[in-house]
Amino acid sequence: MVFSSITFLFAFLPAVLIVYYIAPKKLRNLVLFLFSLVFYAWGEAVYIWLMLASTVVAYVTGLLADRTKRKKDSKLPFFAMLAAVVWNMGLLLFFKYTDFFITTANNAFGTTIKLLGFTLPIGISFYSFQTLSYVIDVYKGDVKSQKNFLTLGAYVALFPQLIAGPIVRYKDVEEQLMQRSETVENFSLGVRRFAVGLGKKVILANNIGALFTLISETDQSEMTVLSAWLAAFAFTFQIYFDFSGYSDMAIGLGKMFGFTFRENFNYPYISDSITEFWRRWHISLSSWFRDYVYIPLGGNRKGKARQCVNIMIVWFLTGFWHGANWNFMIWGVYFGIILLIEKNFTLKGLAKAPKIVRHIYALLLIVIGWGIFAYEDFSLLGQNFANMFGLGGVPLTDRASVFNLLTYLVTFAVLIIASTPYPKKLGNWLENKKPVAFAVCEPVWIALLLIVSTAYLAGNSFNPFLYFRF
Repeated sequence: MVFSSITFLFAFLPAVLIVYYIAPKKLRNLVLFLFSLVFYAWGEAVYIWLMLASTVVAYVTGLLADRTKRKKDSKLPFFAMLAAVVWNMGLLLFFKYTDFFITTANNAFGTTIKLLGFTLPIGISFYSFQTLSYVIDVYKGDVKSQKNFLTLGAYVALFPQLIAGPIVRYKDVEEQLMQRSETVENFSLGVRRFAVGLGKKVILANNIGALFTLISETDQSEMTVLSAWLAAFAFTFQIYFDFSGYSDMAIGLGKMFGFTFRENFNYPYISDSITEFWRRWHISLSSWFRDYVYIPLGGNRKGKARQCVNIMIVWFLTGFWHGANWNFMIWGVYFGIILLIEKNFTLKGLAKAPKIVRHIYALLLIVIGWGIFAYEDFSLLGQNFANMFGLGGVPLTDRASVFNLLTYLVTFAVLIIASTPYPKKLGNWLENKKPVAFAVCEPVWIALLLIVSTAYLAGNSFNPFLYFRF
């Protein structure tokens, strides 16, 4: 499905752009809405009705939740907002977690309840959160209810970020849905951002992902400490360049159509603490849980003990959001505990340590966290950490692990550099200091990046988009 949708995007994007720019401005949301539906249906037609139903529910409950249109003592807005919560959370629980609950019950009580076997609708975690935030924001009075169904539909189904995020809130694009500026400058910026994102995904993420797959599929009796750490670092880079690459592609596509989406990543691997890491990683999800879960629970306004409970609830739910498996919940609790420890005990002391010490501390905890995230099979998860720390007589290294290290040494060096702001700073310096050379070289570089990335995408059967499954 993933390769099919991306191929479809490449094949039809030029035609859509032509139709979009030819269409009168008042019809451009309709063009986006219709193409977004076609794009979604191409990959998963059976569930397009589900997204349309979510759009209808958001439209109706949004109108009813608008308190400015009701009497002050009316309970209708609250119940409309509650209905939106029940619908969106009900969808997620049913399609994403029902089989997980059944499996857990079968294991715990020895029952033999049959699994439903539903496939997870693509992008449901993202568009459910988007429509829910829209209705809640209408209820709170942060935005006005949208009276044009096609405009709201264009927001919900907007294909650049439909299937893998980032989570775009209605209040961030409300004015752009009504009136946006499609300029040559924005279009060129969009093409550049899209090309960079595609390169991140198919050149960087796919290449290092192949190493993780190779090692993770190796027989456990042949594993070494070095192999386990190579796999952990490989997955750490794969998931970053996979997801940040797709976010860049979504932001770039948005620019082409006149939208400005908020950034979703801010070089998270340069962080000096886990607190800083989560300010830089998947920003749209972190801020969503902060604004719609943590703050409504009371945030830090009801005492230290309640704040700690609120943080743990948020991080359990963050892990739960990522998938119907215990490893994701453990992953969320793991980071929640670290954040509590930093907030209450270590963050101030950590700030006094040398920067390199702080960075190694953060990176080590991040890599261990991704080690939890990567393995849904509990036996593999436990064995992986035993291998990483040399438990059970696991050898330090062998010929195969040294060969993999040497083979991917240059790749790791490129990934490390690409994870920092230095390439961007170099580009900005060239643009300011050598504007003529930059103006000549940039289009050539972008064209070359698109050509190479497209060749990789077409010629390589290994094209996993990790966040599509969330």
